[in-house]
Amino acid sequence: MIDAEASVEVLGRILPLKEGNAFLVADAMGDLTGGADGFFLRDTRMLSRLRLLVGGAPPSRLSTALSDDNVFFICQATNRPLPPMGGRSAPAGIIHIERRRFLWQERLYERIRLTNHGIDDVILPLTIEYGADYRDIFEVRGVPRETRGRPLAPVCDGRQVRFGYEGLDGVTRHTCLSFSEPPGRMSKEQASFQLSLSRNSRFDLFIEAGTESCERPEPARWRLAAVQARLAMRAKRRRGGGVRGLRSPRFNQWLDQSRADVALLTTDLPTGPYPYAGVPWFSTPFGRDGIITAWQMLWLDPSLARGVLTYLVARQGTTTDAFQDVEPGKIMHETRGGEMSALGEVPFGIYYGGVDTTCLFVALAGAYVRRTGELAFIQDLWPSLVAAAGWMEAKGQANGMGLIDYARGRDTGLSNQGWKDSEDSIFHADGRFPKGPIALLEVQGYAYQAWQAMADMARVLGHDDADQWSDKAKRLRTEVETRYWMEDAGFYAIALDGEGQPCRVLGSNAGHLLFSALPAPDRAARVTETLLSARFRTGWGLRTLATQQPRYNPMSYHNGSVWPHDTALCVAGMARYGEREAVARVLDDLYAAAVNFDMRLPELFCGFALEAGEPPVPYPVACMPQAWAAGSVFLLLQASLGIEIDALEGRIRIDRPRLPSGIDRLNVTGLEVGDSRFDLDFTNVDGTATVRPRHRSGPRLDIALMV
Repeated sequence: MIDAEASVEVLGRILPLKEGNAFLVADAMGDLTGGADGFFLRDTRMLSRLRLLVGGAPPSRLSTALSDDNVFFICQATNRPLPPMGGRSAPAGIIHIERRRFLWQERLYERIRLTNHGIDDVILPLTIEYGADYRDIFEVRGVPRETRGRPLAPVCDGRQVRFGYEGLDGVTRHTCLSFSEPPGRMSKEQASFQLSLSRNSRFDLFIEAGTESCERPEPARWRLAAVQARLAMRAKRRRGGGVRGLRSPRFNQWLDQSRADVALLTTDLPTGPYPYAGVPWFSTPFGRDGIITAWQMLWLDPSLARGVLTYLVARQGTTTDAFQDVEPGKIMHETRGGEMSALGEVPFGIYYGGVDTTCLFVALAGAYVRRTGELAFIQDLWPSLVAAAGWMEAKGQANGMGLIDYARGRDTGLSNQGWKDSEDSIFHADGRFPKGPIALLEVQGYAYQAWQAMADMARVLGHDDADQWSDKAKRLRTEVETRYWMEDAGFYAIALDGEGQPCRVLGSNAGHLLFSALPAPDRAARVTETLLSARFRTGWGLRTLATQQPRYNPMSYHNGSVWPHDTALCVAGMARYGEREAVARVLDDLYAAAVNFDMRLPELFCGFALEAGEPPVPYPVACMPQAWAAGSVFLLLQASLGIEIDALEGRIRIDRPRLPSGIDRLNVTGLEVGDSRFDLDFTNVDGTATVRPRHRSGPRLDIALMV
């Protein structure tokens, strides 16, 4: 469990950095002071303390920001009154203090720039406090441990200090913190400098922290690493196509921030780019999160989906183990690199307790080949796809209904294994928790998509077993329509319990079923109407649970809050049934929420209804940035614009596009389909959107516009 009290204070005021498998969480001053702060690498806190004091006191903060590309953390500050030096004391507000830091190649770089704007020379006492506790991220989140490894005594050497820790997992971890200038005094806890600043002069102190080496920081190293970090981030942001509104600076700011956040969270692994789930608690590959983020970005940037599929194939389950919730063919839920995972104190070293990930994996593969036409890649994946389908088939045979259900193998695993994985998220209409195994509604939709994807891929690969996959999809559809539909409510039950009884609760899960295109059109229309009613729609997005339901709480994690990715999937589902106006309206809702969150949508926020003149209410321990929250705007735009790309057929279909409110022109640039590259220019004329395709290179495509 997360230590909520520690994280509320921090997450409300930090701007995290991430690069590769490293991330940094600091307070608004840029200090690491314990709690949830730290410089983390592979789920271990390598620095737990890094605090700046000027004249024996924390500086007075002026502002804190991230650069637009998420590379630099910048804190602007000034001094408090300085202690007397040589008979005179300097007043407050004459020393400008800028802390500028970034991460590159899993190493921390910082420059502390001090400028004297006073009329006199100043003797400036500066202290850096430091420490390294090597706590596992699960310890930081509040999971207790009975024993820990052995900390090594810090070793000071001129301008550097080395920390170490011998873990119970047999791994010795090291951190080296170094300074560009030798301190006047240095101990195991702090370095003290006595700086002489003449008026109008400037002094730079460079700091580095890493694990592999303890190089001397210097301006040239700092500048080179900074340039490399910015170029790498620029390359990630420019992958695939782009979207811009003309004369729409605020909307473009949301697009830019969202694209930058997806780039920030994306780590280039040997298997390709992979969007890590979120900072700080989920900065690691998650199966479900990676798949959904890749799907949100698929129409613009298919490289994410390819990277996700390739990574997950390499970690597909081959054995049976209740502790890991793994079975042959199953796709992983998450992986962790810390000491507690390595020792089995938590099951998350590589954990498979996500019931939906395997279905989503197969469905994404089908969507990917349709988007790109890369048959050779899917042919290479085919044995893994068949193994995943075999796991799905075994689950369906075990319950005799063809449904995909779950029950955790051990008490250490997740009790609920869908995306709403909190302990209280699945229940009956009287509030009782169901006995398992539990068959979630949305998972059946993902399975339906997966069976259809298997049939489609089999056909294009020339296999003769396509019809058997289609038959599985048809049978599953019949089971869902028969067992989950609640005619009196005009809605689908959230789940079936272990006895096959429906949990007659109205949740946003039904919107995910629309995304799978499983429901009959008349039922989809009734679900859409309910999702757009005040019971779900807050004015900022869609709630995860309808009002007046048992356990409804707009301040809860899953029982009435708003999750941007959940809203986007629901809305994309409506679009699959031809809805456009409502899609554009909900896009406007999330845009309004983004404006109030400084254009960075959090993992979730509270589900209170919009009140005139009042902002949305934050959820105190939400991750920000979160990959599938950042990707939501792109899925929403695809749904609103009605864009479907079919590389296998060599065509683009644009179905009754609608532009967001206040956006009269919008350009989609650099879309690649096979060897073709083209742009789409949308224009709003008298409330009707038209599109003009612009061919840039390669073969011309068939672009069909439906109005």
